[in-house]
Order: sequence, then C-alpha cells, then structure tokens
Amino acid sequence: MTGCRSRTQTRGLRMTLLLRALAPLLLWADPPLMLRWVGTGLLALLVGWAARLLLRHAWFTRRMSRFSRPRTRSWLLGHLGQMQSSEEGLQRVDQLVQTYRHCCCWFLGPFYHLVRVFHPDYVKPLLMASAKMTVKDDLIYGHLRPWLGQSLLLSNGEEWSRKRRLLTPAFHFDVLKESVSTFNSSTHTMHEKWRRLVATGETSLEMFGHVTLMTLDSLLKCAFSFQSDCQESTCAYVSAIVELSDLIIDRRFRILHHWDWIYWRTQQGRRFRRALSVVHEFTREVVQKRRALIGQQGETAPKSRDFVDIILTTKDEDGRSLSDEEIQAEANTFMFAGHDTTASAISWTLYNLAQHPHYQEECRQEVMDLMRGRAGRDIEWEDLSNLPFTSMCIRESLRLHPPVQAVTRKYTQDMPLPGNLTVPQGAICLVSIYGTHHNPAVWTNPHEFDPFRFDPENKKRVSSHAFIPFSSGPRNCIGQKFAMAELRVVVALTLLRFRLHPGSNPELGGSPGPVRRLPQLVLRAEGGLWLQLEPLDPAGTDP
Repeated sequence: MTGCRSRTQTRGLRMTLLLRALAPLLLWADPPLMLRWVGTGLLALLVGWAARLLLRHAWFTRRMSRFSRPRTRSWLLGHLGQMQSSEEGLQRVDQLVQTYRHCCCWFLGPFYHLVRVFHPDYVKPLLMASAKMTVKDDLIYGHLRPWLGQSLLLSNGEEWSRKRRLLTPAFHFDVLKESVSTFNSSTHTMHEKWRRLVATGETSLEMFGHVTLMTLDSLLKCAFSFQSDCQESTCAYVSAIVELSDLIIDRRFRILHHWDWIYWRTQQGRRFRRALSVVHEFTREVVQKRRALIGQQGETAPKSRDFVDIILTTKDEDGRSLSDEEIQAEANTFMFAGHDTTASAISWTLYNLAQHPHYQEECRQEVMDLMRGRAGRDIEWEDLSNLPFTSMCIRESLRLHPPVQAVTRKYTQDMPLPGNLTVPQGAICLVSIYGTHHNPAVWTNPHEFDPFRFDPENKKRVSSHAFIPFSSGPRNCIGQKFAMAELRVVVALTLLRFRLHPGSNPELGGSPGPVRRLPQLVLRAEGGLWLQLEPLDPAGTDP
C-alpha cells in the first residue's frame, strides 16, 4: 500500500513539473499574442539583416572609392536597373569603355559590388591569378548550380584542381580528332535540311535555331554516343536544355528571383524544376548504364570512346575516380557550355561573312583549294591547320561578336591592379570580354570587321589579353580547342555548299536591316539572325 502511494506521489510530482515547464508555451494558445511574438521576431530579423546589408554596402563603397564610378541614382540604389540585356545595354558598355578606358566600379543596390574591367593590362592580373584564390561568384554562376552541381565550371580551390586534372584527357588531341567526323555528319544533316527548305522557296533562314540544334546533335554524339535525330524531330532532352537556358536568363534580370526561397515558389521556378528533372534523369540513366557496360567489358572495351566513357575511367594520383554524381554534373556542364556558345560563334561568323562578300569569297576559295581533287566531302583533322584565312575570319568574328560577354570572379584576398588600385576581397570582378574587344585604346576601329587584325604579323603587336573569347589563365575554357575545331569544320563546309547573303524574316517583309544584338547567356540577335542562302554545287561553284 505504501509502495502504491509512493508511486502515485512520484507521478503527481512529475506532472506538476511538466505543467510548470509547459506553462510559457501554453501562452501561444492565445492567437493575438502568438502573432505579436512572431511579428516582433520577424521584424527583428529583418532589421538585423538590413543593418548588416547597409554596413557591408558602406564598407565596400569606402574601399572602392579610388575607382571611377559612373553616375548613380542614389547611394543606396547605385546602378540598379542600368545593366540591360539589349542593344542599348551593349551601347552603354561602349560608352563606359570610351569614358573610363580601363575600369570602373558598379553597385547593384546594396547587394552586389562590382569592378568592371575592360583593358588588357587590368584584365591580365585578374584572369592569371592562381586558381586557389579564385572563386566563382553567385551573381552569374549561382543560378546554374541546381543544373550543373559542383562541376568544373562552379567548383573552387583544390576541388577544382582535381576535376581539371581528371577532365583534361577528355579534351586531348586524339579525342578531338575522333570528334571531327561527328562535326562533319551533323553539319551534313543541317545542310541537307537547308537544301530541302530552299527547294520549297524558303531562301531566308534563321541561323540560331538551325545551328543550335546542330551543335546539340554533335554534343549528344560526342558526350553520350546518343543519336537524338534532334535536327529533324523533337527531343524532350533537347527541349528541356533550351528551356533551362531561357529560364536562367529570365531569373538573372529579376532581382527578387535571386533568392531561392522566392524563386522556387514562382511559376518560373516550377517550370525550371520540371525541365531539370528531364535533363538529370537522362544524364543519370546514361551514366549508370555506361558504368555497368564498362564493368562488363573490362579490358575488351572499344578504343573509340565518348566523353562519358573517358571520365568514367579516369583516375587521379590517389587512384580515385569521379563519382556518378560528379560525372553527371560534368556531362551536364559539357552540354550546357558547349552548345549555346558554339552555336552563337558559328551564327555570327556566317553573318559577318554574309555582310562582307569579298572576305566570304576568299574563305570559299581557300576551302575549294583544300578540297580540290578529293573523292570525299568531309573536312579532315589535318585540314584544320590549312585554313589560315578562314581561321582569321573566325577569330575576328569572335572579337566583334564574342558569344560570352563577360566572366566574373571573386578572390579570397585583395587584388592589386595598375594605377595603385585594389579590388577588395569579396568584391565581384566583372571582366568585360565585349568591352575589352571593343576598346579603342586597344583596337583600331573596333566596331569594324577586319580579319587582318589576326594576320600573324599584326597579331604580334596586340596584347596577350586583348583577345579573350574563351577567357584566359588557369580557369580558361577547357573546351576551347573543341569549339574552334567545330567552328572551322562547320564554317568551311557551309561556304563550300552555300553562298550567304543578308536576309530578313519573311513574315515581317522588307529588305534586310540592321541587326539588334541581344546579350543573354550568349550573344544572340533580336528577332533572330536571318541569312539568305544560295545553294552551290559540291565543288563550290554556281549551279
């Protein structure tokens, strides 16, 4: 009886202590009181965040006071809203280069603090800095992370160094040689489609649409050995890649969408997730099947290998290979970075040659001389070094219309620049490729198309960092030789089979007018880039 009473007393004591502990929490049962507490907490968090943001803005403003600064709306807003993705935006860059020549600072409200650089002497120390102190910022690259993960493009420090070493074999000359046949076959498919369209009366064609599908076709073959037939029919994977690229551009220019907790609740965020699931599922399935196949084949695996095969079997100095997740990230990056940039470069090169028929004819004659007497119709690997004038025209097009307008970097320490200037740690360095390529202090008549700038004799007189379409330094584009090989093949074959003239959208009518450039993820043209095609016979002469 005594034991029962003791246990009852103990339970009662425990209940009393529990009620005392829960008493403050029970106050939350009063809704008005609960709302006041939540509101006060949120307000305190907001005030703290705003104070920290303003103090950070004041610190950067002081540290960057030695840089020239274009006129701002106010101390707080800075240059917010003045960066435009339009022809006028590029003209604004031209004005900045004319006015400041080397660099200037640029504030996007209190959120982002940039140093915009557009002269080789100022570009060089930033791009040539050690990869260990270079960090990819979130302004441009952060929105790519859900798609590309911790790939080579987005990783930093030792992780980046390891991945760069592991991926380098995938871009070896021996691999590039095998890719040339793929470039030829994809270009043949595009040209056959062009001939069919011209035969039905569609002589003016929009280049970006056709060339983008062709580069995607090439990359799918080179990366996955996947025959998509995307140039002739709809492919869900290709459509998803195009949609993701468009959504990233849309997000970049909506400042509130820079915060994930807002973006993923928007219609655009939901569309992004749907397209992302298509892309990731495709890549995941390819990588898993290929790893299983390589495990079965062992040493009997075929010598001809694609991008995924190579990075699946590559190991670092410690004998470690990339995980499936890392390989998927690199394959996604290869597709993202390779298709749009190369398509832009090809399209603008064809446009520039259409605008300058005398240079076009000189390139065509060079290709005809190279192909004369051949039974086949392909450009071979060995031919790529025997197209000097065509290569000069390609480089001049990359200067005049660089596919990527700028690259951005952050650094883990202060970065000294000429003129006793210092970029403070944590500021974003925006290296303007477009601005550097159009700087009148570097290039004579920078807005004119003149391929002789890249004559070997003239090239010696230009600074090493005056021409940077693929960036430069340790974090330059790992696929630049791949891109240049594809450019030469596609341009040479196109000139052999078609004469190019300026065109216009047939639905709008009228004669060809000036093209308005459209800087997005890559440089495009408002309303498309239209050319009129005149088919030639296989020898490159008039029919």
